[in-house]
Amino acid sequence: MLMKNAVDSFSLMNTFLKSVSSFRGLNSRVGRFSYFASYSASSLQPALDSDRSDDESSDIDWDKLGFGVVRTDYMYVMKCSLGDTFSCGELNRYSNIELNPASGVLNYGQGIFEGLKAYRKRDDRGFLLFRPEENALRMQMGAERMCMPSPTIDQFVHAVKQIVLANKRWVPPQERGSLYIRPLLIGSGPVLGLAPAPEYTFLVYAAPVGTYFKEGLAPINLLVQDEIHRATPGGTGSVKTITNYAPVLKAQMIAKSKGFTDVLYLDSVKKKYLEEASSCNIFIVKDSVISTPITQGTVLSGITRRSIIEIARDYGYQVDERLVSIEDLMDADEVFCTGTAVVVSPVGSITYHGQRFEYKTGAETVSQRLHKSLTSIQMGLVEDMKGWTVQID
Repeated sequence: MLMKNAVDSFSLMNTFLKSVSSFRGLNSRVGRFSYFASYSASSLQPALDSDRSDDESSDIDWDKLGFGVVRTDYMYVMKCSLGDTFSCGELNRYSNIELNPASGVLNYGQGIFEGLKAYRKRDDRGFLLFRPEENALRMQMGAERMCMPSPTIDQFVHAVKQIVLANKRWVPPQERGSLYIRPLLIGSGPVLGLAPAPEYTFLVYAAPVGTYFKEGLAPINLLVQDEIHRATPGGTGSVKTITNYAPVLKAQMIAKSKGFTDVLYLDSVKKKYLEEASSCNIFIVKDSVISTPITQGTVLSGITRRSIIEIARDYGYQVDERLVSIEDLMDADEVFCTGTAVVVSPVGSITYHGQRFEYKTGAETVSQRLHKSLTSIQMGLVEDMKGWTVQID
């Protein structure tokens, strides 16, 4: 009997070791097919095929997508030391990451992020990215400000393409959502004294998303905040650093507790000029003239913002990038927000010092026309005459 139990235990252990070996083999295959220096994005397919069928679909109700974390299949990771350059990265299974307690990002907030989307083409033959090279350029600018090395444009775009292909079953059907892609650049190395971290990690993950605000495509309602400020002159308001976002949570919570969708911030010096909302840029329309706050160090230069300005000018609208005062806002005919997450979101009302101002929404508005034009390009419903989209086959 003892001999039989020993044999059974040995057999069980042997089966377990074979399983572990198989799992390690899969991981090594995924890594081997993901090195930037050696393979194109399309070369991922053999590695992914060994894990599951391309025809396998995600178990998700596309019609109930919000804007939240969904655990997908893969993330992309690339590292380098301070003073070096990024060289190659790899796909890993989506999982938690390990950080030293003294890492630069945890202790001093040395980190920046980007956000962009992938859309499934109508014929289901590939996917489209919208201006990913602009996100790469903005990350490089932010990295310079935060004393961090950054990926090249090619490395950034390549990593994003890999993430889309590796998680393609999570890309929603045409016009039912998009795959939101979040590239992160963080100081992952340990540093106790205030200084740049000795090591950096570039990480990209993704999640399927629907509309950003709970109102969906319905008009949103904003509260003007003139005591809590998003950015100050000489700070990092024009950089997509992680340190810009936690400080506005208090203002957001106050606004949402009163029934508002989000907060609109004023400048921190004169407290009279519009800057932006918590996560998007703002536009006003008056007599067919579109105005938006100028980006002069305290306002993020949104990629959707710049795209909307160009589309609007193509339509013949006058678009002014200038100081936009609270008085201009009170007198506006129409107001809307723009951003990667919100796309183009109409504003139904804005409240300032207890006074509520309402704006035109619905059919025949400028924001609706611009939203349709932008999303038609992003989803490949019209020919991209501007060369903004990047196809992934």
